Amino acid sequence: MNSRKLVVGNWKMNGSRAANAELLAGLMAAGPFGAEVAVCPPFPYLTEVSVALAGSTLAVGAQDCSAHEPGAYTGEVAAVMLREFGCRYVIVGHSERRAFHGESDQLVADKAKIALAHGLTPIVCVGETLAQRESGDTEAVVKRQLSVVVHTLAHCCAEMVVAYEPVWAIGTGRTATPQQAQVVHAVLRTQLAAATPKAAAMRLLYGGSVKADNAAELFSQPDIDGGLIGGASLKAKDFVAIVRAAG
Repeated sequence: MNSRKLVVGNWKMNGSRAANAELLAGLMAAGPFGAEVAVCPPFPYLTEVSVALAGSTLAVGAQDCSAHEPGAYTGEVAAVMLREFGCRYVIVGHSERRAFHGESDQLVADKAKIALAHGLTPIVCVGETLAQRESGDTEAVVKRQLSVVVHTLAHCCAEMVVAYEPVWAIGTGRTATPQQAQVVHAVLRTQLAAATPKAAAMRLLYGGSVKADNAAELFSQPDIDGGLIGGASLKAKDFVAIVRAAG
Protein backbone atom coordinates (compact mmCIF):
# COMPACT_ATOMS: atom_id res chain seq x y z
CA MET A 1 0.00 0.00 0.00
CA ASN A 2 1.23 3.51 -0.80
CA SER A 3 2.19 5.09 2.52
CA ARG A 4 0.89 8.53 1.54
CA LYS A 5 -2.81 8.80 0.87
CA LEU A 6 -4.31 10.72 -2.05
CA VAL A 7 -7.47 12.81 -1.81
CA VAL A 8 -8.93 14.19 -5.04
CA GLY A 9 -11.72 16.75 -5.28
CA ASN A 10 -14.00 16.24 -8.29
CA TRP A 11 -15.87 19.50 -8.75
CA LYS A 12 -18.04 18.01 -11.51
CA MET A 13 -19.96 20.74 -13.42
CA ASN A 14 -19.80 23.24 -10.58
CA GLY A 15 -17.92 26.43 -9.85
CA SER A 16 -17.52 30.06 -10.82
CA ARG A 17 -14.46 32.28 -10.92
CA ALA A 18 -15.37 33.87 -7.58
CA ALA A 19 -16.34 30.62 -5.86
CA ASN A 20 -13.25 28.85 -7.14
CA ALA A 21 -10.94 31.59 -5.88
CA GLU A 22 -12.53 31.44 -2.43
CA LEU A 23 -12.30 27.65 -2.31
CA LEU A 24 -8.66 27.52 -3.39
CA ALA A 25 -7.68 30.25 -0.96
CA GLY A 26 -9.27 28.25 1.84
CA LEU A 27 -7.43 25.09 0.85
CA MET A 28 -4.05 26.78 0.58
CA ALA A 29 -4.51 28.57 3.89
CA ALA A 30 -5.22 25.25 5.61
CA GLY A 31 -2.16 23.43 4.26
CA PRO A 32 0.30 21.83 4.23
CA PHE A 33 -1.35 18.44 4.47
CA GLY A 34 -0.06 15.00 5.29
CA ALA A 35 -1.91 13.53 2.32
CA GLU A 36 -1.40 14.37 -1.33
CA VAL A 37 -4.24 16.57 -2.57
CA ALA A 38 -5.56 17.30 -6.06
CA VAL A 39 -8.54 19.24 -7.40
CA CYS A 40 -10.32 18.57 -10.70
CA PRO A 41 -12.22 21.65 -11.92
CA PRO A 42 -14.26 21.94 -15.12
CA PHE A 43 -12.17 22.53 -18.25
CA PRO A 44 -12.74 26.33 -18.53
CA TYR A 45 -11.18 26.89 -15.11
CA LEU A 46 -8.05 24.77 -15.52
CA THR A 47 -5.78 27.68 -16.37
CA GLU A 48 -6.91 29.86 -13.48
CA VAL A 49 -6.73 26.98 -11.02
CA SER A 50 -3.24 25.99 -12.21
CA VAL A 51 -2.05 29.59 -11.83
CA ALA A 52 -3.64 29.91 -8.39
CA LEU A 53 -2.00 26.72 -7.15
CA ALA A 54 1.42 27.37 -8.69
CA GLY A 55 4.10 26.88 -6.06
CA SER A 56 1.74 25.07 -3.69
CA THR A 57 1.64 21.37 -2.86
CA LEU A 58 -1.83 21.01 -4.37
CA ALA A 59 -2.06 19.25 -7.74
CA VAL A 60 -4.49 19.86 -10.59
CA GLY A 61 -6.46 17.26 -12.52
CA ALA A 62 -9.12 17.16 -15.21
CA GLN A 63 -12.46 15.37 -15.14
CA ASP A 64 -12.11 13.63 -18.49
CA CYS A 65 -10.04 13.50 -21.67
CA SER A 66 -10.48 12.34 -25.23
CA ALA A 67 -9.32 8.89 -26.30
CA HIS A 68 -7.83 10.55 -29.41
CA GLU A 69 -4.81 12.62 -30.23
CA PRO A 70 -5.59 16.21 -31.34
CA GLY A 71 -7.64 16.38 -34.51
CA ALA A 72 -11.16 16.77 -35.87
CA TYR A 73 -13.04 15.90 -32.68
CA THR A 74 -15.28 18.88 -31.97
CA GLY A 75 -15.91 19.44 -28.28
CA GLU A 76 -13.23 17.03 -27.11
CA VAL A 77 -10.12 17.87 -25.06
CA ALA A 78 -6.87 16.02 -25.71
CA ALA A 79 -4.66 14.62 -22.97
CA VAL A 80 -1.63 16.45 -24.38
CA MET A 81 -3.52 19.74 -23.93
CA LEU A 82 -4.30 18.93 -20.30
CA ARG A 83 -0.68 18.22 -19.61
CA GLU A 84 0.37 21.52 -21.19
CA PHE A 85 -1.92 23.36 -18.78
CA GLY A 86 -0.48 21.83 -15.66
CA CYS A 87 -2.65 18.77 -15.05
CA ARG A 88 -1.12 15.85 -13.21
CA TYR A 89 -4.24 13.67 -13.03
CA VAL A 90 -7.29 12.97 -15.17
CA ILE A 91 -10.44 11.13 -14.10
CA VAL A 92 -11.64 8.54 -16.62
CA GLY A 93 -14.67 6.29 -16.53
CA HIS A 94 -16.65 8.13 -13.88
CA SER A 95 -20.08 6.52 -13.56
CA GLU A 96 -21.71 9.74 -14.78
CA ARG A 97 -19.69 9.50 -17.99
CA ARG A 98 -20.56 5.83 -18.37
CA ALA A 99 -24.27 6.43 -17.70
CA PHE A 100 -24.93 9.78 -19.40
CA HIS A 101 -22.45 9.53 -22.27
CA GLY A 102 -22.50 5.81 -22.98
CA GLU A 103 -18.81 5.24 -22.31
CA SER A 104 -17.79 1.60 -22.64
CA ASP A 105 -15.15 -0.24 -20.64
CA GLN A 106 -12.88 -0.20 -23.71
CA LEU A 107 -13.28 3.55 -24.25
CA VAL A 108 -12.37 4.14 -20.61
CA ALA A 109 -9.30 1.96 -21.07
CA ASP A 110 -8.31 3.85 -24.22
CA LYS A 111 -8.58 7.14 -22.35
CA ALA A 112 -6.39 5.81 -19.56
CA LYS A 113 -3.79 4.66 -22.11
CA ILE A 114 -3.56 8.00 -23.88
CA ALA A 115 -3.41 9.84 -20.55
CA LEU A 116 -0.38 7.79 -19.53
CA ALA A 117 1.21 8.37 -22.93
CA HIS A 118 1.16 12.10 -22.23
CA GLY A 119 2.42 12.03 -18.66
CA LEU A 120 -0.93 12.16 -16.88
CA THR A 121 -1.97 9.75 -14.15
CA PRO A 122 -5.41 8.36 -14.96
CA ILE A 123 -7.82 7.89 -12.07
CA VAL A 124 -9.87 4.99 -13.38
CA CYS A 125 -13.33 4.72 -11.85
CA VAL A 126 -15.19 1.45 -11.36
CA GLY A 127 -18.41 0.69 -9.50
CA GLU A 128 -21.71 -1.10 -9.51
CA THR A 129 -25.32 0.11 -9.54
CA LEU A 130 -27.75 -0.63 -6.74
CA ALA A 131 -29.46 -3.31 -8.83
CA GLN A 132 -26.13 -5.00 -9.49
CA ARG A 133 -25.23 -4.96 -5.79
CA GLU A 134 -28.60 -6.34 -4.75
CA SER A 135 -28.29 -9.15 -7.29
CA GLY A 136 -24.85 -10.09 -5.95
CA ASP A 137 -22.94 -8.94 -9.02
CA THR A 138 -20.68 -6.32 -7.42
CA GLU A 139 -17.47 -8.31 -7.71
CA ALA A 140 -18.14 -9.43 -11.29
CA VAL A 141 -18.96 -5.88 -12.42
CA VAL A 142 -15.92 -4.14 -10.96
CA LYS A 143 -13.57 -6.93 -12.07
CA ARG A 144 -14.93 -6.70 -15.62
CA GLN A 145 -14.52 -2.92 -15.70
CA LEU A 146 -10.97 -3.10 -14.37
CA SER A 147 -9.87 -6.07 -16.47
CA VAL A 148 -10.30 -4.19 -19.74
CA VAL A 149 -8.10 -1.37 -18.46
CA VAL A 150 -5.46 -3.76 -17.15
CA HIS A 151 -5.37 -5.60 -20.48
CA THR A 152 -5.13 -2.35 -22.48
CA LEU A 153 -2.42 -0.77 -20.32
CA ALA A 154 -0.47 -4.04 -20.02
CA HIS A 155 2.85 -3.47 -18.21
CA CYS A 156 1.90 0.17 -17.52
CA CYS A 157 -1.16 -0.67 -15.44
CA ALA A 158 0.69 -0.04 -12.18
CA GLU A 159 0.94 3.65 -13.11
CA MET A 160 -2.80 4.31 -12.79
CA VAL A 161 -4.91 5.12 -9.75
CA VAL A 162 -8.13 3.14 -9.30
CA ALA A 163 -11.22 4.64 -7.68
CA TYR A 164 -14.05 2.42 -6.47
CA GLU A 165 -17.29 4.41 -6.55
CA PRO A 166 -20.48 2.42 -5.96
CA VAL A 167 -22.98 4.19 -8.22
CA TRP A 168 -25.70 3.92 -5.57
CA ALA A 169 -23.58 6.00 -3.16
CA ILE A 170 -22.65 8.89 -5.47
CA GLY A 171 -24.48 12.08 -4.54
CA THR A 172 -27.19 10.11 -2.76
CA GLY A 173 -26.07 10.57 0.82
CA ARG A 174 -25.74 6.79 1.06
CA THR A 175 -22.26 5.49 1.70
CA ALA A 176 -20.83 2.01 1.57
CA THR A 177 -19.80 0.99 5.06
CA PRO A 178 -16.05 0.91 5.58
CA GLN A 179 -16.30 -2.87 5.65
CA GLN A 180 -18.27 -3.01 2.37
CA ALA A 181 -15.78 -0.69 0.71
CA GLN A 182 -12.80 -2.67 1.99
CA VAL A 183 -14.20 -5.93 0.62
CA VAL A 184 -14.34 -4.48 -2.90
CA HIS A 185 -10.96 -2.77 -2.58
CA ALA A 186 -9.42 -6.09 -1.54
CA VAL A 187 -10.95 -7.73 -4.64
CA LEU A 188 -9.46 -5.03 -6.84
CA ARG A 189 -6.04 -5.27 -5.16
CA THR A 190 -6.00 -9.03 -5.69
CA GLN A 191 -6.95 -8.58 -9.34
CA LEU A 192 -4.17 -6.03 -9.82
CA ALA A 193 -1.67 -8.28 -8.06
CA ALA A 194 -2.24 -10.89 -10.74
CA ALA A 195 -1.28 -8.29 -13.36
CA THR A 196 1.60 -6.43 -11.78
CA PRO A 197 4.08 -6.98 -8.94
CA LYS A 198 3.59 -3.32 -8.04
CA ALA A 199 -0.06 -3.74 -7.02
CA ALA A 200 0.65 -3.32 -3.31
CA ALA A 201 1.99 0.17 -3.92
CA MET A 202 -0.89 1.30 -6.16
CA ARG A 203 -3.41 3.76 -4.80
CA LEU A 204 -7.01 2.58 -4.56
CA LEU A 205 -9.43 5.38 -3.71
CA TYR A 206 -12.97 5.22 -2.39
CA GLY A 207 -15.64 7.63 -3.59
CA GLY A 208 -19.32 7.94 -2.82
CA SER A 209 -20.74 10.42 -0.30
CA VAL A 210 -17.48 10.68 1.66
CA LYS A 211 -17.87 13.24 4.44
CA ALA A 212 -15.81 14.54 7.32
CA ASP A 213 -17.61 12.26 9.77
CA ASN A 214 -16.99 9.01 7.89
CA ALA A 215 -13.67 9.74 6.15
CA ALA A 216 -11.35 8.63 8.96
CA GLU A 217 -12.90 5.17 9.29
CA LEU A 218 -12.98 4.68 5.52
CA PHE A 219 -9.36 5.72 5.14
CA SER A 220 -8.27 3.43 7.99
CA GLN A 221 -9.16 0.33 5.98
CA PRO A 222 -6.11 -1.63 4.81
CA ASP A 223 -6.77 -1.33 1.07
CA ILE A 224 -8.24 2.21 0.92
CA ASP A 225 -5.53 4.71 0.05
CA GLY A 226 -7.59 7.89 -0.08
CA GLY A 227 -10.73 9.27 -1.66
CA LEU A 228 -12.31 10.74 -4.76
CA ILE A 229 -14.58 13.40 -3.28
CA GLY A 230 -17.54 14.99 -5.04
CA GLY A 231 -19.91 17.42 -3.33
CA ALA A 232 -17.85 17.78 -0.17
CA SER A 233 -14.89 19.03 -2.21
CA LEU A 234 -16.78 22.23 -3.08
CA LYS A 235 -16.58 23.63 0.46
CA ALA A 236 -13.11 24.32 1.81
CA LYS A 237 -14.01 23.47 5.42
CA ASP A 238 -15.52 20.10 4.50
CA PHE A 239 -12.77 19.15 2.07
CA VAL A 240 -10.01 20.15 4.46
CA ALA A 241 -11.56 17.99 7.19
CA ILE A 242 -11.61 15.00 4.83
CA VAL A 243 -8.01 15.61 3.74
CA ARG A 244 -6.88 15.80 7.37
CA ALA A 245 -8.64 12.52 8.08
CA ALA A 246 -6.36 10.99 5.46
CA GLY A 247 -3.21 12.02 7.29
